[in-house]
Amino acid sequence: MWGFLANLIGGPVVNGLIDGYKARLAAGNTSEKIAADLAARELNVEQRERELAAQVTIAEQGRWYTALPRPLFAAAFIIYVWKVVVWDKVFGLGTTDALSGDVAQWAMIVLTAYFGGRSLEKVARILGRK
Repeated sequence: MWGFLANLIGGPVVNGLIDGYKARLAAGNTSEKIAADLAARELNVEQRERELAAQVTIAEQGRWYTALPRPLFAAAFIIYVWKVVVWDKVFGLGTTDALSGDVAQWAMIVLTAYFGGRSLEKVARILGRK
């Protein structure tokens, strides 16, 4: 019955939890029970560490002005892109010179950070686990 419900609700993750629970019940006072208890404690500690890290982030960035530098820096590039796309291309009301030199590189860095930053964080986290 548990297996049928596990496949119905969540598949492999729920199956793993149920198997772990069954192993803990069957272990009794053996070393498997001790290992299961240690694993459960480790998961609880990990969860608490994540909660504390979130609290630190909120405390550090809890002020309105601490969040301003990145959006203000990106605002110039947002205005430029909107001007080029909407004003110049869509409405055909002007022309704008292309970015060049360091400013073009900065624009690519800002775009990469805003649209690819989270993906890069995920990849780094996955590679860091190995």
